[in-house]
Amino acid sequence: MINFKNKKILVTGATGGIGRDIVKKFISLEGNVVATGTNIEKLDLLKKDFPKVNVIKFDISDHSKIEEFIDNASTQLTGLDILINNAGTNMDNLSLRMKEEEWKKVIDINLTSTFLLSKYAIKKMLKNKYGRIVNISSVVGHTGNLGQSNYSASKAGIIGMTKSLAIEYAKKNITLNCVSPGFIQSRMTDNIIESVKAVLTSRIPMARLGNGEDVANSVAFLSSDQASYITGETIHVNGGMYMAWQKRLINY
Repeated sequence: MINFKNKKILVTGATGGIGRDIVKKFISLEGNVVATGTNIEKLDLLKKDFPKVNVIKFDISDHSKIEEFIDNASTQLTGLDILINNAGTNMDNLSLRMKEEEWKKVIDINLTSTFLLSKYAIKKMLKNKYGRIVNISSVVGHTGNLGQSNYSASKAGIIGMTKSLAIEYAKKNITLNCVSPGFIQSRMTDNIIESVKAVLTSRIPMARLGNGEDVANSVAFLSSDQASYITGETIHVNGGMYMAWQKRLINY
């Protein structure tokens, strides 16, 4: 059985739907968690719902302060065993309409911040000769998507970066893996009109949207000692959507 007793865990983007479910999962498995986000009201609510969680307000787009942030989180936790890079953003637009600022902001937050958080976390993990890093990518990092060239590039970049870092630190007992969610039920998807939602679910072999717990379960597995011989890999959590997409390409 998976258990995270005495494990020190940092989760970014912890106040969103997926992030919140990841925190909930680790707490249920006795992990010692520091959760971070940019919305203090949501962080306070997270703390209220999960009193054992330590929260830190931090904007991961402030690259100059990421090393200090990792130091602070590690101090609160008295170490750092597991990092979950879940925070991210999107600024969708068709390529000809996309401003350079929109491109750079999404790349900076989703990819560069993930790299820097991983870099400084690894420095902590090397001292203990142990570490688990799980990066949240996306199905569109594998398939691309209309109006999301910046977002798709950032998520594809996370996969390539994760593989490279996995090779660099495999001998140090530090594993790095990705989880790539598909369409996950959230407040945003709740606002989609039913006809559009029907089209989306028709592309998913399991014929339903996923939920945050589906993602959290895979994150917990990759963070556990049960996954100690897995590194540089991606678990797809999309109800078969990516598999079906590949099949359509072959038959095209």
